[in-house]
Amino acid sequence: MASNLPLPVPPRTPTPPADEPAHQHAQLNSGVSVDRDSLSPLVESLPRSSSLETGTQGRLSPTKSSFNLSPVPDSTTSAQNGSSNMTAAGPFNFNTTVMAKSPVTKSNIGQRRGHKYKHSSISHQIFLEPPPRAPLALPNSLPIPTLKEYRTSMSKDQKTRFWWSVCHIFVAAYTLWTAEGSLAMTALSHLILFDSLGALLCVAVDILGNFEVWKRSSIRHPFGLERAEVLAGFAMCVLLLFMGLDLISHNLQHFLERSGHEPHHPHEHDRVSLGTVDVTAILAILSTLVSAILLKNHARIGKAMRFASMESLPSVLSNPSHFLTLSCSTLLLLLPLVSIRIYDWLDKVLSGTIAISMCVLGVRLVKALGSMLLMSYSGPGVTEVIKDIEADPSVFGVDDARFWQVHYGLCMANLKIRVSGTEETLVRLREKISSLIRNRLGGGYGTGGQKWEVSLQFTIERA
Repeated sequence: MASNLPLPVPPRTPTPPADEPAHQHAQLNSGVSVDRDSLSPLVESLPRSSSLETGTQGRLSPTKSSFNLSPVPDSTTSAQNGSSNMTAAGPFNFNTTVMAKSPVTKSNIGQRRGHKYKHSSISHQIFLEPPPRAPLALPNSLPIPTLKEYRTSMSKDQKTRFWWSVCHIFVAAYTLWTAEGSLAMTALSHLILFDSLGALLCVAVDILGNFEVWKRSSIRHPFGLERAEVLAGFAMCVLLLFMGLDLISHNLQHFLERSGHEPHHPHEHDRVSLGTVDVTAILAILSTLVSAILLKNHARIGKAMRFASMESLPSVLSNPSHFLTLSCSTLLLLLPLVSIRIYDWLDKVLSGTIAISMCVLGVRLVKALGSMLLMSYSGPGVTEVIKDIEADPSVFGVDDARFWQVHYGLCMANLKIRVSGTEETLVRLREKISSLIRNRLGGGYGTGGQKWEVSLQFTIERA
C-alpha cells in the first residue's frame, strides 16, 4: 500500500528576479531563434572544419618542420567576411613597438600642485603683502679700479709727485750704498727708506681719491677703501720697528768686536775726510724737506700719533719722523768738522740713538694704527670729555660711552645718557655734547683734525 502512494513533489525554490528587465530580453531575443541545447556538451554543435583533414593534421604538430601557429583560413568563412587575404591571429602574434627617443615629458595630469595661501579668499585677510620698501641709499658695491684705470686717471701733478717719490727711493738706496764708513749713515739710510715709502703711499692715496670707491660708502665697504691706507701704514711701521732692531743688533756686534771677540764677518769702516762736506747728508735733508712740504709726507700718521713735547715746533719738525731724519742728517753733516777720536765716538752714539728712536717710534705707531684697525680710539682727552658731560645739571649719568676711530680722517662717538628736562633742554644738551666732543677730541673746526660723528641716545628720567 505504501509503495503505491505517489511521491510528494518538493517545493519549488523561488527564482530571483533577473538583473535586466524583461523588455530588454525581448529586444535582444527578438528575431533570433535561441536553441537551448546549442551549448550542451552532449550535442555536437561545433562544425568540423574541412581543413582539419588527415593530411593537414600533422601541420599543427610542434614536432613537424612545417609547424605554424596561424591556422589555415576557411574558404567559406573568408567568403562570408568578404576578406580573403585576412588570417586569424595566433596566440603569440605580437606587434612590434618602437620606443620614442625623445625625453619623456612630465605630465601634471592627475597631480595636485600646492595650494597658494595668498590666493585664497580667506588668506587675503590674514597674509597681507609687505609694504614696498624704498631702495637703499647705499649701493651694494662699487667697482675697484684696475691698474690700467689707475694709470690713466693720474693728472699731471700726480705724475710729477709719483716720479719724485721714486727719486726719493733712489736717494735712500744711494745713502745705503755710501754708508760703508759710518754706522750713523747706515741708520740714516733706513730712515730715508721709511720716508720714501711714506711719500709713495701719499701719492698712491691721492690717485685713489680720483675714484668713487675710495671715499663713498657701500654695503661691501661701509667706510670706503680708506682703511686700506691704515693697513699700509701699519705695515710700514712694523718695517720701521724691525729696521731699528736690526740696527741695535748691528751696533752690539761692533761693540763685541771691539771688546776682543773675533768677528764672524770683518767690518772695516772708513770715515769721511776731515773738512769735507758730506753730499749724502745734504741729499737726505733736501729729499726730506721736499717730501714733507710738497707731498705732506707722514702728515696723517703724525695726526694719529701725537707727541705733546713736539707740538710747539714748526710744522715740519712737529712730525716725529721728519724730526728724526732731519736731526740725524744735520749731525752727520757736522761730524767731519771734529777730530777722529770724537768722530768715532759720536758715530756710534748717534747710530745707537737713532736705532732706539726708531724702535720707540715704531712701537708707538704700531700701537696707534693697530687700535685703529681694531676700531678703537687711543687718543687722549676721553676721560675729561665724559667728566664734562656728567657735570651738566640735566645729566643724571652716562651709562655707556664708546669712542672709536675708523681711519685717519673719521672718528665716531656713541653715548647712552640718562637725562631729564624739557624738549628744548634736550636739544640744547645734544648740541652741547656734540660740540664738546668735536672741540676737545677733533681739535675744533678749521684745524684740520679728525672728523667726529656723534650719536646720542637719551633715556628720560622722571623726577
